[in-house]
Amino acid sequence: MATLDQTVDVHEDHGPAKGITRWLYTTNHKDIGTLYLWFSLLMFFVGGTMALAIRAELFQPGMQLVEPALFNQMTTMHGLIMVFGAVMPAFVGLANWMVPMMVGAPDMAFPRLNNWSFWILPFAFIILLSTLFMEGGAPDFGWTFYAPLSTTYAPQSVTYFIFAVHMLGISSIMGAINIIATILNLRAPGMTMMKLPLFVWTWLITAFLLIAAMPVLAGVVTMMLMDIHFGTSFFNAAGGGDPVLFQHVFWFFAHPEVYIMILPGFGIISQIIPTFSRKRLFGYHSMVYATLSIAFLSFIVWAHHMFTVGMPLAGELFFMYTTMLISVPTGVKVFNWVATMFRGSLTFETPMLFAVSFVVLFTIGGLSGLMLAIAPVDFQYHDTYFVVAHFHYVLVPGAIFSIMAGVYFWLPKWTGHMYNERLGQLHFWLSFIGVNITFFPMHFLGLAGMPRRISDYALQFADFNMVSSVGAFIFGFSQLLFLYNVVQCIRGGRTATDQVWEGARGLEWSISSPPPYHTFTQPPLVK
Repeated sequence: MATLDQTVDVHEDHGPAKGITRWLYTTNHKDIGTLYLWFSLLMFFVGGTMALAIRAELFQPGMQLVEPALFNQMTTMHGLIMVFGAVMPAFVGLANWMVPMMVGAPDMAFPRLNNWSFWILPFAFIILLSTLFMEGGAPDFGWTFYAPLSTTYAPQSVTYFIFAVHMLGISSIMGAINIIATILNLRAPGMTMMKLPLFVWTWLITAFLLIAAMPVLAGVVTMMLMDIHFGTSFFNAAGGGDPVLFQHVFWFFAHPEVYIMILPGFGIISQIIPTFSRKRLFGYHSMVYATLSIAFLSFIVWAHHMFTVGMPLAGELFFMYTTMLISVPTGVKVFNWVATMFRGSLTFETPMLFAVSFVVLFTIGGLSGLMLAIAPVDFQYHDTYFVVAHFHYVLVPGAIFSIMAGVYFWLPKWTGHMYNERLGQLHFWLSFIGVNITFFPMHFLGLAGMPRRISDYALQFADFNMVSSVGAFIFGFSQLLFLYNVVQCIRGGRTATDQVWEGARGLEWSISSPPPYHTFTQPPLVK
């Protein structure tokens, strides 16, 4: 009978496999986090290229570069790729890398499930992108895929799109289960829930949102599939269905989805601002409760996207007031970030620059969201460029800036090298200027009445569109600096200390830079 030592691989000196098999079969949380982050960056450039095609077409009135049909496919694919391919996988990648190290766990709770949840993604996006080359073209009905545009009048490729969305949902649910199990069951001894870093808290709450919201998306695309192929009439008015039902079910998924894309960003910013302010985070407990409040409220505000569908007055008032209510916990967060910086010993390295600009620009996005929350005024704003300006101010300086802040913050820990600080700051300023030149004029376009998702427009909208397009190219091409800086940092550079940043606190800063392949084989004791 074998002894215990012979049957158990203790992993003491067990490093990564060599070559391609390391990445195909890996169950190591750091490797899988790296795969997610590279995949997300690739999709960011694919979706960004489509955005630049859109802005190039809108540079001046008239049809320049693409046919209206291709323009509609670009707007749809850009939205889907950025939401499901760039933002969400980046946050999951950061969670994979950091959550086990922050809670003192040796790995994720379900390592094989972790591998599977990543490898579904590339195949889902191959299926989605292949629709561009099919007869009739890619989905062309906007990223919200409203019925009956997406059922009765859709190109044949919509079935592939539905299949891809199912795969994305499966991947997200598996990742969420893994993160919840890791945080609740593998925490280091002494790490109570109220000692968790805020990034871990925001991801725990986000994971519950994913588990609640993703099956709703699966349900709505399955109903679409039935309407298209099996003769049902969920959304077809001619058969007794209701297209507005689609909007209710879709937004019941998509409003929590918006918070899924921003809550981990709140967590990252809550790690960075205290570090570079050399202070503890102001109001830790209120930040946790505010995040929980946002998550709860995100499920009862969905129909504020639907004020113009003919809801009864009581419905409009309910959704108007609950939407205004959700700004309160968000305001608590902004207050706490500012209070953390107040009278702190601030320095402005690249992560801090992204974090401060996040607070400022996300607040602008939040204020335009409050304008959209007022039902009678929304009748004027609805389906105009004002909405495009609003959600891009939330998602670009919100989600994407927080991801970039997180990458600059933790990159020296991951690689053991410092990135080029001057290049990082140049990347920040070009991105900051580009984002504002791109999206601020869209507020004025929307207020002047320019509809969204049109490939040609009247002459009075020409000037602001030209400014927007110039900003988009500044922002888009400045991301090449980001790619160059990351690659340079991986290949070498000034050696990073274990602490990396002077004011950094937490278990992840107690291990070496770069961390060993297996961390915390003995769980640390948290005092």
